[in-house]
Amino acid sequence: MSIKSSAAKLFAQKIYKKTQVWANNPIETQKKVLQKLIKEAKQTQFGIDHHFDQIKNEKDFAKQVPIRDYEALKPYVDKVVKGQENILWKGKPLYFAKTSGTTSGAKYIPLTKESMPFHIEAARNAILHYIHETGNADFVDGKMIFLQGSPILEEKNGVKLGRLSGIVAHFVPKYLQKNRMPSWETNCIEDWETKVNAIVEETFNKDMRVISGIPSWVQMYFEKLHQKGGKPVGDIFKNFNLFIYGGVNYEPYRAKFENLIGRKVDSIELFPASEGFFAYQDSQKEKGMLLLLNSGIFYEFIKSDEFYTDPEGSGPKRYTIGEVELGVNYVLIISTNAGLWGYNIGDTVQFTSLKPYRIIVSGRIKHYISAFGEHVIGKEVESALQEAILGTDIRINEFTVAPQITPTEGLPYHEWFIEFENEPKNSVIFAEALDNAMRKQNIYYDDLIVGKVLRKVVVTKVAKNGFQDYMKSIGKLGGQNKIPRLSNDRNIVDQLENLPIRK
Repeated sequence: MSIKSSAAKLFAQKIYKKTQVWANNPIETQKKVLQKLIKEAKQTQFGIDHHFDQIKNEKDFAKQVPIRDYEALKPYVDKVVKGQENILWKGKPLYFAKTSGTTSGAKYIPLTKESMPFHIEAARNAILHYIHETGNADFVDGKMIFLQGSPILEEKNGVKLGRLSGIVAHFVPKYLQKNRMPSWETNCIEDWETKVNAIVEETFNKDMRVISGIPSWVQMYFEKLHQKGGKPVGDIFKNFNLFIYGGVNYEPYRAKFENLIGRKVDSIELFPASEGFFAYQDSQKEKGMLLLLNSGIFYEFIKSDEFYTDPEGSGPKRYTIGEVELGVNYVLIISTNAGLWGYNIGDTVQFTSLKPYRIIVSGRIKHYISAFGEHVIGKEVESALQEAILGTDIRINEFTVAPQITPTEGLPYHEWFIEFENEPKNSVIFAEALDNAMRKQNIYYDDLIVGKVLRKVVVTKVAKNGFQDYMKSIGKLGGQNKIPRLSNDRNIVDQLENLPIRK
């Protein structure tokens, strides 16, 4: 064992013990976080406008600070972007994480000197928890790759801006600099396909041991490695044993990845976003990711089925960490030391454990199918697909689901657009298995099938690289971009059908 790996194990033990302190005292930890946030932002414009000086507890906070999404918070953000100080948080932010917006164009999410360290610590601590639990630390002596956006930053009114993954690249610890790949020059390539090709050339003969990124884009990297080497990735990188991912559920990709790698490797799931680093997988044995309650973020939760209700005229009920239940779908609401207040990031979560608090990401509040009142969510379609391919040699590259409300004949249906790596031997049997699994996942969907309101799912095959072509056509190939698992309209699938997709 090297000195470096021995030191990593000692450090891992120290961080594990520190984590246990707040994880075992969650309610008090969150109360202290809220109190500190209110104190620090009391004299900001937002704090004055929302009477922070009158807020004593969580209930006061919920009364004074309404739930907002980016559009609603934008008047304050615009002032920050223009260079004004003490608007959402004291002083000016260090960075703006620039993300793709919807109705407002680009979104500018502030990152402050108080919030930025938690993004770095969380990613580090996820790896340290893995080392503590498994005892595996040999990978620290080899090369690591993080597939991410360009680290080249712009500047807007004295504040640097860029993609979150590009900003984070500036904070790689010195002790990892020699191990980290790709090179700075390669990382700065903007075109994703050109960048991946360069990464393949640069890493092909290196001792890669840790690979990290969004599964759909790591898959592209693996496929190009396989094409170049003519053998599994696990044979090209004999010491590769840890895959770190976030952004989407890994399970639909797992079979394809294991085929590309040629063997199983351990994995660590992360839940990072421009708005904050919320959770990471702290155990290989337990389901879910540890919710980070001591990272400058105060969490509130709204039950998904109550989100659009307003029974008392003050919005839906907001639950704090001590009030949540297992298995309920919650919209995640955050208030942070970057100046986001009562902020709806759009993700939904479910708790898999209350001691400690662990979550899974179940979908997006805006990404669902409820054309007939079924309210199908992302977790349900992912689980149904996983069940349908279990025990088969079917492998999936990518998929999305949309309703077909006005078919040319017959009853309406849910249409699954799937890019197969290995197609089903019998497409009728596969569609039947998929529909049965979907009916088990969602009782409302089952009722619609039984009541003959809907017919069973229809599976439409997407040609090889079809989803990549679609993402390229809308300027979102690579980086942190990902395909929505499902939509309540046919905007995405109509574009998929109309593309001159490669055969």
